[in-house]
Amino acid sequence: MVKTPEQLYLDLMIKTLTFSLWPEPPIPIEVYNYHRKPYRRVILQSLAKLLGRYGITLSQTFKFSENERHQGEIWPGYADSMIGVKRLQNIRECVETVLSQNVEGDFIETGVWRGGACIMMRAVLAAYNIKDRIVYAADSFQGLPEPDPGKYPAEKGNDFHFHEVLAVSREQVEKNFLKYGLLDAQVVLLEGWFKDTLPVAPIEKLALMRLDGDMYGSTMEALVALYPKLSPGGFCIIDDYALEGCRKAVEDYRESYQIKSPLIEIDWTGRYWKKE
Repeated sequence: MVKTPEQLYLDLMIKTLTFSLWPEPPIPIEVYNYHRKPYRRVILQSLAKLLGRYGITLSQTFKFSENERHQGEIWPGYADSMIGVKRLQNIRECVETVLSQNVEGDFIETGVWRGGACIMMRAVLAAYNIKDRIVYAADSFQGLPEPDPGKYPAEKGNDFHFHEVLAVSREQVEKNFLKYGLLDAQVVLLEGWFKDTLPVAPIEKLALMRLDGDMYGSTMEALVALYPKLSPGGFCIIDDYALEGCRKAVEDYRESYQIKSPLIEIDWTGRYWKKE
């Protein structure tokens, strides 16, 4: 079966966003230096600085299998998305479905990292020349918040806020959209903590909401603020269902509001359902 230009474009977007077309280059040693023991961190930082004077970059090699990349089981050094092929394909299919079924509303992801999932949403709109929908990218652009086990007991022991690699600046996300030719008025970045930005976001209706906040609080705050705006026939996608805090937030919310729509498996951690 011969694919249409639109299908070929979106296939290529998925391969590009996951860096599947190229072998993974070595990653500069500074990227993950924050989680090393203090004495190793100092030694490697000093050595990298010294070598840098001579135009030499100190790097380390990570070996990822094709399956790990496909399943989104890694934190890649160069890909613009870490969610893997299956979850990107799920976004594509959900967006295509709401467009074909005329489900009203815009699109949002809460927790965008380098922007790959939102870039995928915008690419689908571009492929089908859709001009009247917006992609909202909500993120602190400074990493994850500190856990609040007093308010959310499920966050006890969570350490995601220590991972500097998860903090991607707004400027970098905008540059990533721009290099795909997809930064325009149909892309709106919501900067700040979800508890502050989502309740007042200028969103009337959503056709798709994708939650990638990792933690109980981030997931619950997004559900509370956004799910009432999700149109019937729209999709709620959960990226981090394998994580205890996120899973509990989803289960608590669905139980509280008696949501009976089947929770469908995407891959080892991705889940979604269609709002009835």
